[in-house]
Amino acid sequence: MADGERRRHLCALVLARGGSKGIPLKNIKDLAGRPLIAWVLRAARDCGGFDSVWVSTDNDDIEEVALEYGAKVHRRSPDVSKDTSSSLETIQEFLKHHPEVDIVGNIQATSPCLHPETLRKVIEMIRRDGYDSVFSVVRHHLFRWSDVSKSGGETKAENFNPNRRPRRQDWNGELYENGSFYFATKELIAQGKLQGGKIAYYEMKPEHSVDIDIDLDWPIAEQRVKRYGYYGKGNPKVVKLLVCNLDGCLTDGRVYVSRNHDLLSYSLKDLDGIQMLQRKEVEVRFVSERDLGSALLDTLKLPCKVETNVSDKKQVVEQWMEELGLSCWEQVAYMGCSYSDVQCLKLAGTSGVPYDACVEAKMTDCLVCKYSGGGGAIQEFAEYIEHSKESRKRKFYNNQES
Repeated sequence: MADGERRRHLCALVLARGGSKGIPLKNIKDLAGRPLIAWVLRAARDCGGFDSVWVSTDNDDIEEVALEYGAKVHRRSPDVSKDTSSSLETIQEFLKHHPEVDIVGNIQATSPCLHPETLRKVIEMIRRDGYDSVFSVVRHHLFRWSDVSKSGGETKAENFNPNRRPRRQDWNGELYENGSFYFATKELIAQGKLQGGKIAYYEMKPEHSVDIDIDLDWPIAEQRVKRYGYYGKGNPKVVKLLVCNLDGCLTDGRVYVSRNHDLLSYSLKDLDGIQMLQRKEVEVRFVSERDLGSALLDTLKLPCKVETNVSDKKQVVEQWMEELGLSCWEQVAYMGCSYSDVQCLKLAGTSGVPYDACVEAKMTDCLVCKYSGGGGAIQEFAEYIEHSKESRKRKFYNNQES
C-alpha cells in the first residue's frame, strides 16, 4: 500500500435468511451446543483480519443471535429475501447500504468447521498478494462417468482410464468448490461476479469442509464439529464438569432386591477415577431416572452430588452449568448408556459410553469404553478426559509458539 493510500475496508458477511425451506431457521438451530451461525461468526471475529463482521438477515431471532456473537446486522429488504434471491443479489444490496466496504468475504453459515487460521491466510492472499477474488475448494478422489440417464447410451469415464485405474496415492484428485466462502472486491460484485479478475482458490482440509443442506447432514456435521471445530481463543474444551448416568454407568444397571430394601453395587476403580478428576478441579455429578431413596444414596457414600428422579437430563445439566458459571457445553463431559442420554451425549464437548451401552448412545461421537457399566467404565472415561486435556494443552501451546 503506497503512502497516503487508504487501507481497503474488508468485511465478513454472513447471509442468513429466516425462510429456509430445507431446515426451518437452520441458521440458528443448535449444533453441538451453539447456534449454527455462531461457529462461523466466532471464527471470523477471532481471525482478527476483518474490519467489520456482518450478518444480513430478514429475521428478528437471527438478528438477536448475530448481535450476541459480536456481529453487526444488516436488515435486508424483502426484494432479496425470497426463495429465488441469489447470494450475489443480496451482497449487491448490502454494498449499496455500506459504501465504506471495499472487499466482501462472503462466509457461509452452513460451514461450521471454519477456522480463523484459514481466514487469516485468505485475507493475506487478498491484501498482500493482490488477488481480486479467492474462493474455497476441497480435494476429492472421485471417478466421474458421463451421464446417460436421458439418452440411454453407453457411459464413458471422464477423468480416468478404466483400464488403468489409479491408486489414490498415485492420483492428485480434483478440486471442487465447497461453498465455504467467496471473497471478492466490490468492483467485481458490481459487475455481477463473485469470481474474476486476479483469481485464486484456497484448498481447505477435508475435515474442515462441512456443509449442511438437509436434515441428514446435521448429525454428520455435529460429529465433525465436535472433533474438528474451532472452540474459541485460549485452551478449548477444558472439562469443568463431568455428569454421569448413575444407572448403567456407575452401576451395572441391575438392582438386587432383598425383603426390606434394594441394593446397588459399583466398582472402587470408578471411585478412583472420580476422585482423580476432583483433584484436578473437575466437578463430578450423577443423574438417575430412578427415585432412589435417601437411605440407599447414603449407603453408596459417593463423594459427589446425585440428582434422582430426573426426567429431563439436559435441563438438569444446564441448571448445574449455570450454577457453576459454565458458559457452554464444550466445558461439559457426559457419560451415558441409555436412550435418554443421547441428547446430552451429542451436546457435550466430551462424551463417553460404557461398552454395554445401547446402540443409539454408541452411535453418537463418543468414546466407547472397553469396560461395561459398573466395571470400570467411569475410571476409563476419567483417564480419557485427563489425557485429552493434556494433549489439547500441548497442541495449543505448540500452535501458539509457531
